[in-house]
Amino acid sequence: MKKNRKYIIWIGIIAILFVGYFIVDSFLFNGVKPKIINDNGFQANYFVKKDTEKKASIVLIGGGQWGDYWGQQFANRGFSGLSLPYTRRAGLPKLPEEINLEYFEKALAWLKKQPEVDPNKIIVMGASRNAELSLVIASIFPNLVGGVIAFAPSSVSWSNTVLPYNSNDLKPSWKYQGIDIPYIPMDKISGNESNKIETLEYWKSGLAKIEFLTHGTIKAEKINGPILLFSGKDDRVWPSSVMADMIEQRIKENNFKYSFQNIKYEEAGHLISSNPESNSDPRTGIINIDGKDYEFEYGGTNEGDYKAKKDTKRRLLYFIEKL
Repeated sequence: MKKNRKYIIWIGIIAILFVGYFIVDSFLFNGVKPKIINDNGFQANYFVKKDTEKKASIVLIGGGQWGDYWGQQFANRGFSGLSLPYTRRAGLPKLPEEINLEYFEKALAWLKKQPEVDPNKIIVMGASRNAELSLVIASIFPNLVGGVIAFAPSSVSWSNTVLPYNSNDLKPSWKYQGIDIPYIPMDKISGNESNKIETLEYWKSGLAKIEFLTHGTIKAEKINGPILLFSGKDDRVWPSSVMADMIEQRIKENNFKYSFQNIKYEEAGHLISSNPESNSDPRTGIINIDGKDYEFEYGGTNEGDYKAKKDTKRRLLYFIEKL
């Protein structure tokens, strides 16, 4: 009998703790918890408040912590955010090469049908190579996407070989309906005898391939909505400000009918898309080439990046509110 009483008491204590956890959690957590999507042909975290109706929705290309942060930021302001990974999860491709754009098409079509979403105000947003992909997606699916926000963007589509951990065979990064999205072919970046490597010149050498440049340029003029670009003038990873200017030049030549903003920041580097609440970013990263680790610079300064991140957040929220 005593054993049974002890057993019942312990069950009661566990139940109280379990219920208490959720009560405390409900008081302490003031954000928006995501709805986990793992069907409909894609995987994502969907952030939206229950009372949201027919508002703009932002698709965070690449997902992860970055996508979840922004998804919650947008949901807290009455919009919705879809944090959308496309690699390195069970059931998704291991490498970012020959990625089928049908995956994103399914996610966009699903989002368009949600009652919280204005189907004419779906924005795609990405940073670095995910900014490249965001611009590609918006140009391929003008009926599903109504604008782009791109941090440290690319004006062209690159081959898979720009990433040292991808396969050695030259392939497109993106495909649609079995057809390669045109790209600039690149040899893999080479190591050296030191422990540091400069990546900026590698990307510039790709932009100098005039014979492939027109072919591989993203057709930004086909995007069916406004475009907002952010870049750091001291980006030392790749020439994002130069490529942002190339996008601007292309849409001017093609009489782009929507608003276009090309915002560039002094003393800011490649990491201006990171959490705006953090005033200290790493100044260098590590890249492994042929089994050896090399240090590379992101560019910018802590102060320059922090000011840029604060301003980008203000501008992009205003951008979405004015859609």
